[in-house]
Amino acid sequence: ERFYQLLKSGFFTDIAFFRVLPGFVVQFGIHGDPKVGKPWKEKQIQDDPVKESNTPGTISFATAGPNTRTTQLFINFGNNSRLDGMGFAPFAKVVGDGMKVVEKIYSGYGEGAPRGGGPSQDLMHQNGNSYIKEKFPKMDFIKRVKFISSK
Repeated sequence: ERFYQLLKSGFFTDIAFFRVLPGFVVQFGIHGDPKVGKPWKEKQIQDDPVKESNTPGTISFATAGPNTRTTQLFINFGNNSRLDGMGFAPFAKVVGDGMKVVEKIYSGYGEGAPRGGGPSQDLMHQNGNSYIKEKFPKMDFIKRVKFISSK
């Protein structure tokens, strides 16, 4: 339901793939406009039960602990089944040739600050895309997402 709400609201427009760790995950879901992102960040949702494993191509919500999911998501590059026991519940999957595209996302910045050379999530929340585009010019973005009903 949260993912659907985000899609329908246009949340995934002009947002960065800010954490790209080859063989592990690519993470996204911090809005480029802090005014848009702030209300969503404050709307935490309960965890879902883990019914599938974090295998390549599956998509899960990122968390900061139990029942803290908001808007951040990650796509698994590898077999990350160890995340299953930590409560990361895959709810979707990249299909077809989609993973070929995902694997081309720029990964040169690595882990986020302060552990790596990537962006600070706090600064992303505070300053939005102006921070990303100035400090991380090679970062890839989702330009827009279009919702297509299967009905």
